[in-house]
Amino acid sequence: MIFKPFSSLRHFRKYLPVLLLCGFAGGFSACRQAPRMVYPSPKGYELASPEIKKLPIELDEISGITWHEKDKSLFAIQDEQGLMYKIRPYQHQNIERWRFGLPGDYEDVVLQDGKFYVLKSNGNISVFNFSDSGIVQGAEYPMNLVAGAEFEALYYEPNSRKLVLICKDCPQDKKKLVSTYQFDPATNTFENAAMTIDAEGIAGAMGQKSMKFKPSAAAIHPFDGKLYIISAVNKMLVVADRQGRTQEVYMLPPGLHKQPEGIAFAPDGTMFISNEAADVGVADILIYKYTRPELPK
Repeated sequence: MIFKPFSSLRHFRKYLPVLLLCGFAGGFSACRQAPRMVYPSPKGYELASPEIKKLPIELDEISGITWHEKDKSLFAIQDEQGLMYKIRPYQHQNIERWRFGLPGDYEDVVLQDGKFYVLKSNGNISVFNFSDSGIVQGAEYPMNLVAGAEFEALYYEPNSRKLVLICKDCPQDKKKLVSTYQFDPATNTFENAAMTIDAEGIAGAMGQKSMKFKPSAAAIHPFDGKLYIISAVNKMLVVADRQGRTQEVYMLPPGLHKQPEGIAFAPDGTMFISNEAADVGVADILIYKYTRPELPK
C-alpha cells in the first residue's frame, strides 16, 4: 500500500530534524535544503510531472471529462451551465461548445456508443446526442432509487454494459463503504448495484482508522482494467479492482491539483485529470503520459 507522508508518527519523526532546522534557522536558506515532498505514482505514471493545459475562464468550474478517440479530443461539462465543450488537448485552437440543457448542477459525463450521458448531483442522467445540425436529441431520466443523495462520479462498465454511479454522499453510507448504483442504457432505467467502494481499505492504506471518502470521478484503465477513482475532497487517487476493493492509494500533489473533478483515459493509457480553478488562477487539464511497464519475463 502507499502511505501519505506524515500519516504516522514514524513518518513525522523522520522529518522532524528538518522541521526543527527550518524553524531555528529563522530564514528560508535552511529550508531550501530540506528534502522535497515525494509523491508516489501508479505504475506507468509520474503524478508530479504532468503536461498542463490551461483553460479559458468560462471553464473555471469544469467538472466531468470523457475521451473521444476519433479526433483525439475531450468532451467536458462544467458545474452550472448545460453546455458541452470540446477540448483538443494537443492543439492550440478555440474550444467548441454546444448547449444540451438548462442550467443545473452537472457533475460527470460519459460518451459511449455515440451517446452522451451527463450526471447531475441528484443522480439524474441526461441521455442525448447531437444531430448533424447541432440539435440535441434526448431526455433526462430521474434517479428514483434513493432520496437525499449526492453524486459526482459516473463511468461505463463494459462487462455489464451499464453505467455506474458512485455516491459522494448517500444517506445509507457509513465510513466503511461507499454505495454505487447502475443505469442501463438499453432501458434507460436505474438499478441497485451490489458493488460498494471499500472506504475502510482506503483509510487503512492512509494509516487511519476511518475516513469519509467522497469520490468526484472515476474511469477504467484501458490496459490493467482497474478502476481509478479521484476525490477532490480527499485529494487522492484510489486504484481499486472492479468489485470496489482497494488496491492502491496515492495522494495527489496539492500544488498541481487545486480541485480534481474529472478523469478520463485515452486508449494508449494517457490519463487526463481536470481541475476547477478553485479561486486560484484558472482551471486546467493535467495530461499524464503512460509508460507501459514491461511484462514479466
